[in-house]
Amino acid sequence: MRADLAETLVETRPANTAFRADVLAGLALPQKAVPARWFYDEAGSLLFEEITRLPEYYPTRVERAILAERGTDFARLIAPGRAVVEFGSGSSTKTPLLLQAIAPAAYVPLDISGDFLRSSAAQLQQQFPDLPVWPVEADFTAPVTLPARAADLPKIGFFPGSTIGNMVPAQALDLLRSMRSTLGPRSQLLIGMDLIKDPAMLIAAYDDAAGVTARFNLNLAARINRELGGTLPLDALRHEARWNDAAARIEMHLVASAAIRFEVAGQAFTMAEGETIHTENSHKYDRRSQNLLLAAGGWRPVERWTDQDGQFSLLLAEAAEAHHAP
Repeated sequence: MRADLAETLVETRPANTAFRADVLAGLALPQKAVPARWFYDEAGSLLFEEITRLPEYYPTRVERAILAERGTDFARLIAPGRAVVEFGSGSSTKTPLLLQAIAPAAYVPLDISGDFLRSSAAQLQQQFPDLPVWPVEADFTAPVTLPARAADLPKIGFFPGSTIGNMVPAQALDLLRSMRSTLGPRSQLLIGMDLIKDPAMLIAAYDDAAGVTARFNLNLAARINRELGGTLPLDALRHEARWNDAAARIEMHLVASAAIRFEVAGQAFTMAEGETIHTENSHKYDRRSQNLLLAAGGWRPVERWTDQDGQFSLLLAEAAEAHHAP
């Protein structure tokens, strides 16, 4: 392992403090909800990697194909010598396709799951032994302090997988603005965005026949029990995926199959039969909503790629100059 791989920045606030605050606040809401970012403990990260290999889950397969086919375009549009900063890097399985197509100066993966991050970074370092790899353990939804050695390098953010769709519009805007702050002026952003399509296809992608997505969803409740002293009865919760047409999104819920009482961190909660904990959104977009979201977040679309069936899109954007209406 390269010596510079050891340069890992860790959040000063313990992650379980933020987890506890989010869970307690979310369970107190009229519509109970827990932010989707807490899916990704080690077990959740591994389950998500399993999801990406399912036949029903098209986004990873289709996006990987776009990345593999468009390397010449990336080399033309992305200047050499940039630091590739990947937000929520996970296993970094798509990253080599981008790194092979361009001439990066460094790779900076950001992820909240530290052990998984370091393992994935080490594996990628073996693939690219001459590329500096500087993993940063952090919550990338807020501005991140990058390693000092990356400070003066031009940067391109990499945000595949349509993770932006997990956020309601206000959160997505905050994230795009935060990314612009992290990456700096004259930066670029390569971002995946899923497209609106037949709801039946969407629901199948988030409620697979093998039940892996259900296990992924229920793992969040198991994590609450394990890390926050929770007593959620896992056998009384079931996974459900719903299409919300008005909001153009798939929603994931944990549904109580009976009335239940439980505690989390010493606080008592109840759920009536049929009541849910809303655990994830996955917004879908069309061309206009993509343009509007990026522009509002401080980015100007430069190029867009889709697969031949119009299922998924990958967009390259650049940091926009401040614009004031006349």
